[in-house]
Amino acid sequence: MARRCEICGKGTVSGNIVTRKGQAKKKGGVGQHIGVTTRRVFKPNLLNVKTMIDGTPRTIKICTRCLRSGRVQKVV
Repeated sequence: MARRCEICGKGTVSGNIVTRKGQAKKKGGVGQHIGVTTRRVFKPNLLNVKTMIDGTPRTIKICTRCLRSGRVQKVV
């Protein structure tokens, strides 16, 4: 099953880990230089939430931003 919000479509995004070496300029060094960049994955904060859709209770995966903004009402 995909890591994707069923309301807004937010999913995984890839990016870089940037390792820096050297001392910062404000700490008396010559500045931080980029050493190596490696790929990484940013995963969305998803929850399985039971909600009413078209009058029937259903469990869907939604991101916490959609839950907090009130796009989906949780059923207890």
